[in-house]
Order: sequence, then C-alpha cells, then structure tokens
Amino acid sequence: MSLGADRSYKMKLRDVENAFKYRRIPYPKRSVELIALLAISCTFFLFMHTNKLNSRLKEMEVKLQPSEFSALGLTSNHVSGHDAGKHDDINTLHGTYQYLKSTGQLDGLTPRRLNNTAKAEMDRLFFPRCAKVGSEALMEFMQHLQDINHFRVDVNGVDRRTSRTLNALRQEEMAAYIYNMDEGSVYIEHTNWIDFNAYNLPKPIFINMVRDPVERMISWYYYIRNSYRNAIFYRKNPLAPIKPTAWFKKSFNDCVRSGDQECQYIPLTVKDAVPNFKRQSIFFCGHEPDCL
Repeated sequence: MSLGADRSYKMKLRDVENAFKYRRIPYPKRSVELIALLAISCTFFLFMHTNKLNSRLKEMEVKLQPSEFSALGLTSNHVSGHDAGKHDDINTLHGTYQYLKSTGQLDGLTPRRLNNTAKAEMDRLFFPRCAKVGSEALMEFMQHLQDINHFRVDVNGVDRRTSRTLNALRQEEMAAYIYNMDEGSVYIEHTNWIDFNAYNLPKPIFINMVRDPVERMISWYYYIRNSYRNAIFYRKNPLAPIKPTAWFKKSFNDCVRSGDQECQYIPLTVKDAVPNFKRQSIFFCGHEPDCL
C-alpha cells in the first residue's frame, strides 16, 4: 500500500471514530417525559423531607434553649405546629372564635357595637400611635389628606421627646390641648390612652394600630440601632456617650442568648432595665403603674 493510500485510510478511520464518539443517540419522546417526571418527583419529595427536617430542628432548638423562646412568648407548640389540631386553645384564632361563641359574646359583635367613632363625644381624632406598627405611614397619609379635605393634623408630639408614661397633670394638659383644637382636627403623638372623662372633658375619636408582638420587638431592636436615627441623636446630644461598635452589630438572637437586659421580656415586671416603648399593651391601657 502506498504512502498516500495509507494516509487516506487512516483519515477515513479517524472520521468514523469521531462519528461514533460524538454521535447523538435519539431518545423516544416518552422516555424524555419519564425522565422529566422523575426529576420533578425527586424535587418534590426532597422539598417535603427538608420541610419536615426543618420543623424538627426548630422543635429541638426550643427544647435545648427554652429560656430564649419562653422570654419571647414562644413555645414548641408555636414553632413546630404539632398542636395545631387542638382548637380549644384560646391563643389560636379558632380557639378564640369558639370561646366567644360558647360565651354568647359572638352574637353581640356587630359593626354598630364595634364602631367606637359613634361613641365619641367630640369631633377630634386622637391618634396615640403605637411604636413600630406602621403608624408613621398612616400619619403621612393623614398629612396628605389634610389639604385635600381641609382639616388640621397636629404632629407636635412627633418633634419632641416623649415619655413612656405621663403624670396626671401632663395628661390633663394634653387632653385640654386636644379639646381646644378645631373640630375635625387630628392629634398624633407616641403616648398612651388618656381617660378624658377623668378630667371632665368629652372623649375624642380614638384610633391606633397593632402588630405581631414578637415581630414588633425585633423591629424596635434594629430601629434603635439605625445609623440615621443615631446620627440625628448624637447631633442633638454631642456630649452623649457613644455606644460601642459591638452594640450596633449585635443581632437580636445574640442579644437574647447572651441575656442582655435590653432583650429581657419578663412577664409581670413593672420596671424595665431599659425603659422604652417595647410594651405594646401600654398604648391601649394608659399611664397607671398597672399598665406597665
């Protein structure tokens, strides 16, 4: 065999080898659908298994660290959801419904009875806004509407330092201030409910907002660490001691686990180590010591 013929033979042999090496093997259409179905099934069962494993891990975490979650009002039942079928618990929506129904209170919950506006004795709106519930958005909405609907929104309390509770004299002064406002006016401030009748004044229209208590505490924790808020504070108080960097970077979970006084939520305590607005019920209770 000549040299040229041998080279031509080797080239043909290489072409045949490459053809087999890179050939495409056609699969039947049903086989492709079967493979896709198997892939989807595996993904679904993997998701179910992961979800179950995550629930069990949370349950174990509660058992290993009960003090952290009990301080937040959480138990293993809240986290794992194993007791979701026990509808007689009044802390659940279904349990509350059954309780109101069994005591006959459900029949009396009519729109007319629940409308507190009709019970107001003067045409002033008092918004003692609860902290970290989205009340600022509602306040801005009211400010936008005041020019359209021709009423006054007084946010005097927003621009001054507020106290968690007021004595009787300051409560009376605030109640009188609201009473002397024009009809249809709105007064907004971070303060608690005030009994206007105790000062011989007609009660206004009360409105407020609520939020999940745990989510609200977490929101408050990071809010007071906000750089913008602290920049304003230290600009107004240049001599105030600056918090360490670790305080700003500490997460809420670490704060609870380390037992910081700031993150202790002990039931039935009247005095907090770090006074603030983390108690939501105080906005609806008033300024008495029992409200703390």
